[in-house]
Amino acid sequence: MLTAVVRRRVLALRQPRPAARIARALWIVWAVIVWNVVFDRVIVVAGRDYLAAAERAATSSPPRYENMDAWMRPAVTRGLWIASGSAAAIAAGGLLLVRAASRAPHTQVTRCA
Repeated sequence: MLTAVVRRRVLALRQPRPAARIARALWIVWAVIVWNVVFDRVIVVAGRDYLAAAERAATSSPPRYENMDAWMRPAVTRGLWIASGSAAAIAAGGLLLVRAASRAPHTQVTRCA
């Protein structure tokens, strides 16, 4: 009984309209994940560059200090642009592909016994 209910629900999700909805949601989730990863990577690289520059400045003669804002503020702006561009490209491409796939003629596939 329970397997019949599960099977019915899975078959309902495999219909074109719900499947397209799930595909759209997955593409949007993928774009959000990519945005987070790209933004984090840009910030981490900028932080490492700042630490290397601060070490060089501290060991120079005479010692001087690097301003963290001078390194990190541009990195935040750069990260926002790069991450947003990456996420927008993935979301737009994925949503266009789902739209094209959902408009394609659907043929009935019969199982061979």
